[in-house]
Amino acid sequence: QVQLVESGGGLVQAGGSLRLSCTASRSIFSINAMGWYRQAPGTQRYLVAAIAVGGTTNYAASVKGRFTISRDNAKNTVYLQMNSLKPEDTSVYYCNRVSNYGPAPSWGQGTQVTVSS
Repeated sequence: QVQLVESGGGLVQAGGSLRLSCTASRSIFSINAMGWYRQAPGTQRYLVAAIAVGGTTNYAASVKGRFTISRDNAKNTVYLQMNSLKPEDTSVYYCNRVSNYGPAPSWGQGTQVTVSS
């Protein structure tokens, strides 16, 4: 069974930083690119950052230059360093695989990030 556990969210002022962590089951982590998705109330969940097994990264335009994704393959953990946070970054953040088959159907609980102006 796929398990995804996110942590590290919180309340921060605009311009601040947070670091999110996600520990995944080895079965999903070891062979897949991993990504961070976010979902604000009333909107669809979408991918903001992705990292391949080998370390290649990609970012949504809205976060490029401010967010950095990384992974520790030995710990089955993916991180998202978020700097220069803006109120529009307020969302619940989730991690999951990035695959041609789509994300794994079982999501974690997510971690809430709230950025105050």
